[in-house]
Amino acid sequence: MARVNAKDTQRTTIQCAFCHGSGKDPFEIMSPLSSCCVCKGAGTVLMESPYVHCAFCHGSGVYPRSRQTCTACNGKGVIHVPEPRKTCPICQGIGINPDSGAGFYCLTCRGAGVVNDK
Repeated sequence: MARVNAKDTQRTTIQCAFCHGSGKDPFEIMSPLSSCCVCKGAGTVLMESPYVHCAFCHGSGVYPRSRQTCTACNGKGVIHVPEPRKTCPICQGIGINPDSGAGFYCLTCRGAGVVNDK
């Protein structure tokens, strides 16, 4: 299911992390019949690879301590990070901005916990 778009980059279909592939809003905010706002009801999303699980939301697609989509991964649960990679020097791999009292994602790694090592 993957196709090559550019050097070392592929687009892969993965299960939507926010709705766990059901295609329905997992929190039934509007109604039990509402479609997932991330995958638009498809249950899957396209993602550039290589990717890593979002350190900020732990791959759930849900913003920590809320019912909103994760702003770091946009609800997909994964973040594209080209290889080679290294642990983020600012957040030490946890994906959370250490200087933010509100717990926002790390701006250096954008919540991935890793950065490109180039």
